[in-house]
Amino acid sequence: MPIHKAEFLISNTDVKKAPQDPLPEYAFIGRSNVGKSSLINMLTNQKKLAKTSGTPGKTQLINHFKIDDNWFLVDLPGYGYAKTSKSSRQKFQKLITDYFEQRKNMVNAFVLVDARHEPQKIDLAFMRWLGEHGIPFSIVFTKADKLSSNELGKNLRRYKMKFLQEWQSLPQTFTTSATSKLGKDEIINYIERLNEVVKDEIPKLISKP
Repeated sequence: MPIHKAEFLISNTDVKKAPQDPLPEYAFIGRSNVGKSSLINMLTNQKKLAKTSGTPGKTQLINHFKIDDNWFLVDLPGYGYAKTSKSSRQKFQKLITDYFEQRKNMVNAFVLVDARHEPQKIDLAFMRWLGEHGIPFSIVFTKADKLSSNELGKNLRRYKMKFLQEWQSLPQTFTTSATSKLGKDEIINYIERLNEVVKDEIPKLISKP
């Protein structure tokens, strides 16, 4: 089902100030410059909903977008900022961990990975952290249009082999391109299916102290 309405609600650095609506939410996160904003704009059929930039670390806040008045899309700061100070990196890291540890209505994290590169330690470490904390996640391979189908297939197989060295199975994965809109329907349909599963549980989770 295509998205018909996407509206920006709030940006903040305090998880406690995030929207309290009893709606499921889905977090999008990845290394700096992985194409997160472009992907979000592609999924929501808007050109400037999420601000794009060639400068790594542009997203420095938790950004909430309400989708079709039915669920939240959350744009989180990236991890691995080569051009920011150590104190800034620590601040962003705390913001990210606070979000995942405190948001009871967070259903799934979409971890964005650049399909052009070999498995990166920082991506694998972040997914390991999610697994250790029982946080459901999917892997979204971005920028697939930058590779030939043969190169893409080789990279994805290499990633799977590396991932399975630590995990028993691969999570749900998506291959995407913000340019060609590859993977758009698959991600949206996946979210819609999850919404059906959790719709009765989210209000109960939020109401718990």
